Amino acid sequence: MYRVLFERVFVRLDPELAHRVSFALIRLAGAVPPLRALIHRMFVPRRIPPVSMFGRTAPGRLGLAAGFAKNGEGIAGLAMLGFAHIEIGTVTALAQPGNPQPRLWRVLDQRGLRNRMGFNNQGAARVARRLASVRRTKAGRAATVGVNIGKSKVTPLERAPYDYATSARLLAPYADYLVVNVSSPNTPGLRDLQATDHLREILLAVRHAADAVTPHRPAEVPPGVLPGQQRVPLLVKIAPDLTDEEIDAIADLAVELQLDGVVAVNTTVAHPLGEGGLSGPALRGRGVEVVGRLRQRMGDGPVIIGVGGISDVDAARAYLSAGATVIQAYTGFIYEGPAWPGRINAAI
Repeated sequence: MYRVLFERVFVRLDPELAHRVSFALIRLAGAVPPLRALIHRMFVPRRIPPVSMFGRTAPGRLGLAAGFAKNGEGIAGLAMLGFAHIEIGTVTALAQPGNPQPRLWRVLDQRGLRNRMGFNNQGAARVARRLASVRRTKAGRAATVGVNIGKSKVTPLERAPYDYATSARLLAPYADYLVVNVSSPNTPGLRDLQATDHLREILLAVRHAADAVTPHRPAEVPPGVLPGQQRVPLLVKIAPDLTDEEIDAIADLAVELQLDGVVAVNTTVAHPLGEGGLSGPALRGRGVEVVGRLRQRMGDGPVIIGVGGISDVDAARAYLSAGATVIQAYTGFIYEGPAWPGRINAAI
């Protein structure tokens, strides 16, 4: 039924408008506890093995990638549909409108999306207030929520560590984990920050800022295995367009700094379709390669969140076989519909 709705209704709408309409319905349903419980029973199989993730018990391995719930809205509704964890953002220190429209396109022949959104969001202070409110609810406390942070567009590259640290300081108290996003292709110069000399400075600034507002993790606890309510885990999200040598350098830096993990991968600019990053099945092959390379380089300790082109069970299993601890999707959800997260989590 969803596929018919998508092909006859949603594809006739502007992609951003379709997103706003569908997300509004998810938020509305998630805000009504009896309706939320009914939809969860309808869409999510009961026997999904729980997964330990950063000291929390998550109901499965498939979560929602950053980009869908940019401002921390609709968390209860998204969990209702069977996402085991929800990564919100990307959030920047300063509120910003993002790039001019149009900035989101469907690539129907590839079942993909191309975007040049540009980190449109309400800013870290406002999102932090929302998350504080969400965490006061039973459903909000039950959800595993990651927070993806990026650089404000107006902030010069040399001030990036301060900008990221500002967001971390505001958002870390409400996050089950933090992700430093230096890999979006839609903020000028951002991907330059993946160079290890820049990245080290940013990650140290974020770690210091987060530690200042959250309890510290005992030294004897290894990265990736964290007790609840302890030091917020820190990960970095990288691009698929890096060379193998650059991926190795980031993996080595992650081990050196005792990061808790890496999110691999973001959208790719290796396509002929125009501006912006491409997501969807075309990204899958490189994404699996990057995850496998990271796991081989970093060993078994750090968490690897695999993301990119996961649209079916085979793709999900390919990421897990390559070494991903858990996986995320966004584009697959758009094309496959509300019953899809629970179905994938049950199958894997």
